[in-house]
Amino acid sequence: MTLPLSPIPARRSAVWAVAFRVMYRGLRLLDPLIRSWMATGMPGLDGVVELRYTGRQTGRARRTLVTLLDVDGRWYAGHPNGPAGWVRNVEAAGSVEIEPAGAHGSSFAVHRLEAGPERDAVIRATWTQQPFPANLIYRAARRHVAAVGVYHRLEPIPAAAPDAADA
Repeated sequence: MTLPLSPIPARRSAVWAVAFRVMYRGLRLLDPLIRSWMATGMPGLDGVVELRYTGRQTGRARRTLVTLLDVDGRWYAGHPNGPAGWVRNVEAAGSVEIEPAGAHGSSFAVHRLEAGPERDAVIRATWTQQPFPANLIYRAARRHVAAVGVYHRLEPIPAAAPDAADA
């Protein structure tokens, strides 16, 4: 019998807000290097995928590297420091493409998680599924992440069946 986990206490932190902004700016600078490592199969980047979506204001194709989190066979993605630009774009688009495609396919509808047990489980998953050292940072900042983090459940969009007239 599994005991239910208690909710993660939530408390916004100005220090963690600044720390995450600085860390994610650094990651943007490292983006080409990370993509190169992914292309060559460098270990330690398990779960890192590219999200592709449409920009909410420009309508242009956008892409972002994220860690795909797996909780009870469902996939999730999000940002620990609130609604970053890519998060707002994904919410406006309503769906994403994932590269490389996984067992669930490549097209997903996005559903924002409200505070509750499902979202808490996703936040806890970051402690073990994020690449090192991010997993330690997410765990240390758990109260801040619980207060402001934005996470989405990714629901597979079935591929359209070929039209009989096209055959």
